[in-house]
Amino acid sequence: MCTFFSLVSDGRGSPYYFDAKLRKQILKKKSNYEDADSHTSIADYFHINGGLKNIIIDVNKERIDDKVNKYEYNPLLKTFVVDQINVSNDSTQIEKFCNGLNFKTIVPELIVHPIVHPFKDLNCKKIDTKDIQNLIKWDSVGDSVRGSVWDSVGDSVGDSVRDSVWASVWDSVRDSVWGSVRGSVRGSVRGSVRDSVYGYISSFFNLDKWGYIKHKKGENPFQPCIDLWNKGIVPSFDGTTWRLHAGPKAEVIYKITKEELNKMEIK
Repeated sequence: MCTFFSLVSDGRGSPYYFDAKLRKQILKKKSNYEDADSHTSIADYFHINGGLKNIIIDVNKERIDDKVNKYEYNPLLKTFVVDQINVSNDSTQIEKFCNGLNFKTIVPELIVHPIVHPFKDLNCKKIDTKDIQNLIKWDSVGDSVRGSVWDSVGDSVGDSVRDSVWASVWDSVRDSVWGSVRGSVRGSVRGSVRDSVYGYISSFFNLDKWGYIKHKKGENPFQPCIDLWNKGIVPSFDGTTWRLHAGPKAEVIYKITKEELNKMEIK
């Protein structure tokens, strides 16, 4: 299965892939291709346009993608996968290329940064006024978003950059933090923790508009959650009380009822 980021090579160290311009054409259905991370589509496109000149194709006998090497690279995890070697092995050269690639030229909306595990990578022991302010704002987001943060982030990103990019980021964060974070808190608040995870996932994208919530153009309405997460704090809500979890054991370092929180002002 082709995933983001997929590319092919000619066996001589030359990479071929769909850049931002071509991806937008595919997303807007202004192209003959449906998947920007299809090895077959990439090979076909560059053959048609004069690339991969060393390939001789007998269409009755061989597929075009059987004459290229197929690779996949995850820019968040920095993982390089050799999918298939069909010609000379140039994987070392292609991996070096991927490690140095500016992914703004592939998906301008993507923000590549290390994945933070709030309980393992950080150990926040006490909160400050800024944390309380972020919690007030995050509570306000929950009241404002129509549906859930899950829906807003997933639908907004999928519509903007295609499912393969969204899936790659979600899979990366899920594999790195989701199970551990979700399992560290009790079951009754896992829905709110899911929203916290999705709020954090939004930090990997720069979008003009996020769905189902009003906000200024270019502003990330989920930034309060991101700021808490990057300090090692994960908020949870059980319907009446907010709790802030932190540290290796996801201990509650602060709690406040929603009623009390609503009496506080956003500064």
